[in-house]
Amino acid sequence: MNIENYKHIIWDWNGTIINDVALSMELINRLLSARGLKTLNVEEYREIFTIPVKNYYAELGFDFSIESFEVVGREWMDGYESRKFECGLYDGVTDVLNRIKQLGIGQSILSAYSQTTLEEMVEHHGLKKYFEHVVGLDNIYAAGKMHLGKDLMKLLGNGKGETLLIGDTEHDYEVACEIGADCILSSNGHQSEKKLKALDCRVIENINHLFR
Repeated sequence: MNIENYKHIIWDWNGTIINDVALSMELINRLLSARGLKTLNVEEYREIFTIPVKNYYAELGFDFSIESFEVVGREWMDGYESRKFECGLYDGVTDVLNRIKQLGIGQSILSAYSQTTLEEMVEHHGLKKYFEHVVGLDNIYAAGKMHLGKDLMKLLGNGKGETLLIGDTEHDYEVACEIGADCILSSNGHQSEKKLKALDCRVIENINHLFR
């Protein structure tokens, strides 16, 4: 899988470019603890996390007959929004983005994060110059990004084998398969290496290994 052969690279954001795993886990543990539910260590978190996140909350024991997912999800997101700038980029990400840009390959972001906040964070980290398109959801509930991926691919107009999606979850792989993109997943994001290696795609330890 030679990166230089692609016309365009689609990046996931959370857990791929921005390292927000520790904050995400801290916030979900706060919600769990407040409800008398078992908290998670990082290995458990990476094994259970999934998209849509409503399914992940249900598996953790949140009872949506008592309080709605919208209420719980809003509580988590409020915590995240107040601390989002604590999260830094993964080591080496800027160097990789620069190298891809120098190769003349287009780049975009496709995220299940809300559009407004996604744009704010991309701007905050000085990354706007790298991306032709920054695509997120119109809400905070991370139900998935399949439809956004299909729209982005139509916009790009690339053929088979011309687009690569880089992410950190099974959902990223599912999106790549659905939209006709190749896929590489990084195992230091929100899901475990074990889960990712069960999929039919290349798995790397971190973004610095992309060109190896």
